[in-house]
Amino acid sequence: MEHQESKYHRAATRVATIKKFYGKLGSFLLFGIIFLGLNYYTNGLRHPWFLWIVGFWGLGIAIEAFKIFGTEILFGKNWEERKIKEEMNKEENNRSTWL
Repeated sequence: MEHQESKYHRAATRVATIKKFYGKLGSFLLFGIIFLGLNYYTNGLRHPWFLWIVGFWGLGIAIEAFKIFGTEILFGKNWEERKIKEEMNKEENNRSTWL
């Protein structure tokens, strides 16, 4: 019973962390658009200062995403095994079309 509770607690914590990340991502997008509009309104984007804000903030968001999701963002679990099977299937399909 205690093991089940600890699994639930870890899962609930992870979901809360992901929810918080998505909130930060939404804020990043909203404020990025606001800064873009403000920059356009003040000088017509002749001096795109908003790119500095969005760039560094985006870097922070990317680092946080990597900490939360790790390499799952790019490759996911069992990526290498899936790709090997996919390549084997491609080779088998190519071989069968020539026979």
